[in-house]
Amino acid sequence: MAPSLSSAKELLRFLGKSVFTVLETMVFTLIPKPRKNVAGEIILITGAGSGLGRLLALKFARLGAVLVLWDINKEGNEETCKMAQDAGAVRAYAYTCDCSRKEEVYRVADQVKKEVGDISILINNAGIVTGKKFLDCPDELMEKSFDVNFKAHLWTYKAFLPAMIANDHGHLVCISSSAGLIGVNGLADYCASKFAAFGFAESVFIETFAQNKRGIKTTIVCPFFIKTGMFEGCTTSCPSLLPILEPEYAVRKIVDAILQEKLYLYMPRFLYIMVFLKSVLPLKMALLLAEYMGTFKVMDGFLGQKKKD
Repeated sequence: MAPSLSSAKELLRFLGKSVFTVLETMVFTLIPKPRKNVAGEIILITGAGSGLGRLLALKFARLGAVLVLWDINKEGNEETCKMAQDAGAVRAYAYTCDCSRKEEVYRVADQVKKEVGDISILINNAGIVTGKKFLDCPDELMEKSFDVNFKAHLWTYKAFLPAMIANDHGHLVCISSSAGLIGVNGLADYCASKFAAFGFAESVFIETFAQNKRGIKTTIVCPFFIKTGMFEGCTTSCPSLLPILEPEYAVRKIVDAILQEKLYLYMPRFLYIMVFLKSVLPLKMALLLAEYMGTFKVMDGFLGQKKKD
């Protein structure tokens, strides 16, 4: 076939698919896509012993999912497991796992596959924050941030993605952060780890899409601070635009995004505007806006990470 004819056909194919995609998007904007049913799906949640992880477990328990709960805190994780069973989980299993240790992730993953089955929805939620300025942060704490907030995603994907690919069925959920979209004063190591988690999840989504594994979905969540105790003492100067989020609200939005198979979820909505402004505003203007909104001082009152049930 002549190169020009081949190029013309490719162009027409691209234009046809583009028109179809636009029309499809318009239809689903007017008529929301049906939410998927997760009853019977095996859902693994890391960092399930407290906070957001616990609330996610309870929400999915009420939707009839089989829960696999991981946390380094054995007591808190077992309490979540009992709460999930009381909330109506079909089955719930608690595993003590330090997600920052590759060998432990692989060991516990093998145990899960033998005792429960293949994970169909993986929610990488476990996270830590040092809250120290870069030059004040000990090397071992920065390394720990990367191990928990980013590297754990590598090991859990390696453990559970092959079965999803074989079945062309699964859902990968990355709990990143607004700090994975925009740099924050006093959070250099945390931002770096969350940027890495975002980029990794997005890249694997592209990989599975390019392999025509359309049954594998991805959801990347980027929330502002949530009242779970992780950012105790942090404040916002613009609560109308950047409110500190209530945990129940955040969990509801996350679960809805998963059920609707959304790729991106930023909370609050103003984050979409912030990311856009970051790309188009002159640097000095962007810095003036950040200073006006008090974003340079959000970590000034940080008291340290507290675990809340």
